[in-house]
Amino acid sequence: MPRFPLVVAGRTLSLRFSKRRPSRPAGLLPVLLCLLIAIEAPLARAQQPSSQDQPDQNQPTATLKVNVDVVQLFFNVKDKKGGLIPNLTRNDFQVSEDGKPQTIKYFAAESNLPLTLGILIDSSGSQQNVLEMEKEVGGAFLNDILRPKDEAFVISFDVDVDLLQDFTSSVHLLKEALNSAKINIGGGSAGGIPGMGGGPVPVSNPRGTLLYDAVYLASHDELAHEVGRKAMILLTDGEDQGSQLNIKDAVEAAQKSDSIVYVLLCADRGFYGFGGYSGEGEMKKMTQETGGRVINVGNKLDKLRDAFDQIANELRSQYSIGYVPTNRAKDGTFRKVEIRTKDGYKVQARSGYYAVARQD
Repeated sequence: MPRFPLVVAGRTLSLRFSKRRPSRPAGLLPVLLCLLIAIEAPLARAQQPSSQDQPDQNQPTATLKVNVDVVQLFFNVKDKKGGLIPNLTRNDFQVSEDGKPQTIKYFAAESNLPLTLGILIDSSGSQQNVLEMEKEVGGAFLNDILRPKDEAFVISFDVDVDLLQDFTSSVHLLKEALNSAKINIGGGSAGGIPGMGGGPVPVSNPRGTLLYDAVYLASHDELAHEVGRKAMILLTDGEDQGSQLNIKDAVEAAQKSDSIVYVLLCADRGFYGFGGYSGEGEMKKMTQETGGRVINVGNKLDKLRDAFDQIANELRSQYSIGYVPTNRAKDGTFRKVEIRTKDGYKVQARSGYYAVARQD
């Protein structure tokens, strides 16, 4: 799909392509077929509910149709200690949209749908002492999580936002892209306290760590054009400096692309001097709104490995629920969605979606 630069306040916001964009399979049919196979009940049957809202097992599957109004949610269920709860059924869940109960049409546990994954790595000056650790462990994670039908891309962000590797299922190419990320401080010199002149955060250049721009571009330019399970993993200290967009814009773009956002908070606390760093609060907002979470790893290799293991387990243990909203208007408004379990377990899911017309 062609991409066009986004103009924000008279300035152009776009991904810089560090590598040639590979060709993508034409059409959405293969992915839609996977979706139809994965759901519990055929889509066509869902249009003919019985008195018990149970599908007719004798209905031929040749009449399957795609209902573009279906809202699909991928989520995890956890106990009070954060442990994943498997083996729940459709009857264990209740869904509401803007406070109004919705009828669950489709349900699946441990979805085998293809995964589209974005790795966003912070290569600004503050990451000087943790970048190599992130490359090593991030590469191992990709090797562990990606299956042949999955795809991922890699973006680095600092004073620019660079697409280091576009969509591919090749772990080798993705690792190569991660390893190509280099610290870029936009003309400052190493050392010193950030923002105090000569430090890793450039004083003369307002662009320092384009975190929000990177999330927006990953969502808008990459993930928004894909279907199915989508997730984004940020390796960063959570500090933004110089983005043209703000946290609200980044969250909205991620929600519109139906992407779960995880943040691995990687920071060498000794780098920040007396002021410390304050990016965690904004990162929690972003992840909670999209169904992910923040994992604070500092500069510890073992913590980073464990964090990636946790994300891998969550992505492998997702439930999927689909429903046709009672409010069918495509007016662009945000609809708040809540998933509850009858046993009161914690549900880790996105907070809602934007009711916009599908662009085919």
